[in-house]
Amino acid sequence: MKASLLDRSRTLVGMPDAEALEATVARAVHAEQVGYGRFWVAEHHAVPGIASGTPAVLLAAIGARTDRVRIGSGGVMLPLHQPLVVAEQFLVLDALHPGRVDLGLGRSLGFTPPVRRALRRDHEDGDTFEDDLEELRGYLEGTAEVTARPSTGGPVPMHVLATGRGLEVAARLGLPVVVGGPVLGSAELPDALAHYRRGFRPHRGSEPRVTISLDVLVADDDSTGRELALPEAWAMARSRQTGEFPPLQSIGAIREASWPSQVRRRVEASLDRAVAGSPATVRRRLDALVEATAADELLASGSTPDREALLASDLMLAELLR
Repeated sequence: MKASLLDRSRTLVGMPDAEALEATVARAVHAEQVGYGRFWVAEHHAVPGIASGTPAVLLAAIGARTDRVRIGSGGVMLPLHQPLVVAEQFLVLDALHPGRVDLGLGRSLGFTPPVRRALRRDHEDGDTFEDDLEELRGYLEGTAEVTARPSTGGPVPMHVLATGRGLEVAARLGLPVVVGGPVLGSAELPDALAHYRRGFRPHRGSEPRVTISLDVLVADDDSTGRELALPEAWAMARSRQTGEFPPLQSIGAIREASWPSQVRRRVEASLDRAVAGSPATVRRRLDALVEATAADELLASGSTPDREALLASDLMLAELLR
């Protein structure tokens, strides 16, 4: 299975947001050095715990510091943008970094109602995702009524961040899918992926392709791996309480904090689900996921406030999957 990384530019308590972006670029350089095939970044708007809201801008910085690793978005939230503008942004990236750019596309409308209002979107707006994907592909392939510039000689590969109906859309359009989140643990997923593969309509020779995306952290032993995963589990549990996804706290600060019973249950449940631990433990968990999904690629999205430990985890995961 191929191995790639997704970095969300997680902010840290007490640190400037800019440091999260600098860390993302440094992680991409390290990912290329240790042999990852892709390095993707995300789009999240007005989230205190995430610094990256504009994948195309961040990818330009990453592309300038790397030479071989594919760079891409995981993903651009297409309902928030005009397809022509997205096409122009990624064609510019492809012109600057030929043959290295991927365009992952999602359909999220924003984390909270105020953010959705700021983005001029609402849950009651009509679902145009499939039509927008087709329009965007026309610009990238040079078949639309309007010719997007720059012309790069070859389309930027598109990927659909898919759950539920998104799998059906990707199958109809002949696009690869990236599957992550709670759906990875659902009993229905194998059948849903089988339906995607059976219903796949090739486009220009494309074939069904599945990438699974999940948090993965590798350490010397299971206890250390679980500690590395704690800050993300804590942030997720606190967000359920406050409605705001926070920056990562240090493990020491979390251990000293008050743990309401509900938060404790959520943190422990999240840690139990996490793919975090020794190489042997992580390999066993990933093998089970591959058996259930027949995935072609892993897009690992783990995060922890210890930057050095995160780079060490990336190295161990790369070695594990070679």
